[in-house]
Amino acid sequence: MFSHNRRFAAGLSAVLAAALLAGSPGLSSATEQAQQRRAGRDVRQDTRQGSRHTKQDCRAANQKSNSQCRQDKRDTKQHGRQTARDIKY
Repeated sequence: MFSHNRRFAAGLSAVLAAALLAGSPGLSSATEQAQQRRAGRDVRQDTRQGSRHTKQDCRAANQKSNSQCRQDKRDTKQHGRQTARDIKY
């Protein structure tokens, strides 16, 4: 009776070990993707804040029209989006 349980336990542990080893590459890939998404999100959040400052500085300096300041803000945000895409993909 004990030898049957030992064989079963040995077989079960071999199957579990194989399943864990087979699933590991997928887990590391998923973890890496999550880190890339998080880094991209952080870049976009920093970009939003930076674009706000860009527009506020532009308007405070009173060197350009409001539409030109808006365009500067758009350009800053677009650059941040592209940076985030470069991180993710």
